[in-house]
Amino acid sequence: MENDQSLEERQWLNQKQAERCLKALERNNIESYYARNRDEARKKILEMIPAKATIGAGSSLTLAEIGIMEALEKRGTHRIYNPYRKDGEEYFPPLERVTEIIEIGKKAIMAEVFLTGINAVTLDGRLVNTDGFGNRAAALVFGPERVIVVSGINKIVANVNEALRRIKEVAAPLNARRLQERWGCPATPCGTTGICVDCKDTRHCTYTVIVECQTWPKRIEVLLVGECLGY
Repeated sequence: MENDQSLEERQWLNQKQAERCLKALERNNIESYYARNRDEARKKILEMIPAKATIGAGSSLTLAEIGIMEALEKRGTHRIYNPYRKDGEEYFPPLERVTEIIEIGKKAIMAEVFLTGINAVTLDGRLVNTDGFGNRAAALVFGPERVIVVSGINKIVANVNEALRRIKEVAAPLNARRLQERWGCPATPCGTTGICVDCKDTRHCTYTVIVECQTWPKRIEVLLVGECLGY
């Protein structure tokens, strides 16, 4: 069991790594912040979002682990568009109801604030995300007035090549497995064997977006959290 001293040292290292990443993001005109843990992250996000803003979101284990959607729902002042949440719980519509995802997803990417996790943040200040339906990828590129990207410390990688490798070797297999086991989605090779084979028919890795920098100040903001969150 980790003692207080080793935990303190790990938090120190997490913060130092995050500081490098934050400086690189700032150089690319992406405003960014650091929270030591999920409780600080939840509080920070609530501070960042105006009380009556419309909110869009996509499927994100990171957001679920922080508990931010519950906190926003508890406020009772927001109109929230999230195709993967229903009656206060995570939800994944069956594929025969794909139009439900699409219609709510369209409203989500036109919201005033869009919340999303991310697959990787690089030490040279890039954001890399792979998507199945493309709603999170679309929001990063264009649509919402503001996008708040939340990332655990485990998502920090050296560069774009490492980000793409992380997606294939870590994020995609784990997310595919979660969709299979929890929601009964069709099995994928990576969700069964843990190895990417660049499949076509059942793949979830349809769209990949790399945010190099931004020309609209404060449209995309990144919150790095000093804990391992999501996949």
